[in-house]
Amino acid sequence: MGMNKYDRMLHILNLLRTRRNLNAQKLADECGVTERSIYRDIISLSEMNVPIYYDKGYKLASDNFLPPLNFTFEEYQLLKLALKSSPLIRTSTYENIFRSVKAKIESCLSEQVRHEKKLTPETTHIENPLPGEREKGERFYDTIESAISTCNRIRVDYESITSGPTRRDVDPYFIIFRGRAFYFVGYCHLRQEYRTFRVDRVTNIEILPQTFLRDSNIRPETYFEGSWSVFSGEPVDIEIIFTGTAARVVSTSNHHPDEKIEVLGNGAVRYSVTTRGVEEIRRWILGFGQEAEVVAPLGLRDDLTRISRKLTERYEK
Repeated sequence: MGMNKYDRMLHILNLLRTRRNLNAQKLADECGVTERSIYRDIISLSEMNVPIYYDKGYKLASDNFLPPLNFTFEEYQLLKLALKSSPLIRTSTYENIFRSVKAKIESCLSEQVRHEKKLTPETTHIENPLPGEREKGERFYDTIESAISTCNRIRVDYESITSGPTRRDVDPYFIIFRGRAFYFVGYCHLRQEYRTFRVDRVTNIEILPQTFLRDSNIRPETYFEGSWSVFSGEPVDIEIIFTGTAARVVSTSNHHPDEKIEVLGNGAVRYSVTTRGVEEIRRWILGFGQEAEVVAPLGLRDDLTRISRKLTERYEK
């Protein structure tokens, strides 16, 4: 769906200030409308005494009607990096909004900042890959957002990694980006508890007429406190001895806000943390192979013993 007329006209002005050789087709592509709509917008802008002319593309005869923003070059660079690094722009919902915001910012930069922008290469880039999100998740992102805004219950067909395909009625609270994907948190009436759902595992969705009252204690700022990443559960005290390369990796990076690291002899470290649930941290520990030994809890140690035995049996065959 394209922009409304007045947002589109402002967007056209911003594009003309920042880019060259934009004909009607290119403007139509940027705005998501037909060339005919662009021609009408150009006429409307001209009738408003905006000085537009055509010379190998539409151009502005003067840009004095838009005041420059008072950004320094460093402020502009930081703002652009923050926008480009957001995982939201990898979804179709916010992709067009991002282009519009970027054009508005760049159209109002001072001449000094524009000059520095031309001469300075980009030095920092942050990548937020969304595997499968574009193809699967974006179909339902708008619907989930809408239901959250109106406090409407949703019915979702969901591909759970543990229980397979299920149909659930959920009261959705918020969408959050954690790890490498978008998730939404809500009260699951099938499981009778709050659950976290990965957006790109939804295969179908329907907004139901029933509304719900939000629990003010369920907030994105606190919901995942104590979790290793996405999953939750009962708090568990975990202690691990890391040696070799694993010890150096663990001692030079941060993995959990409540972790404690004690340096032992022979280059080993003792890693202690209290986290909710063990599934995610178990996968993390397995990634270090024989250089990680779980000391506590005994249940997690037993889990890893069973896994190692099964791996031995499999590879001996």
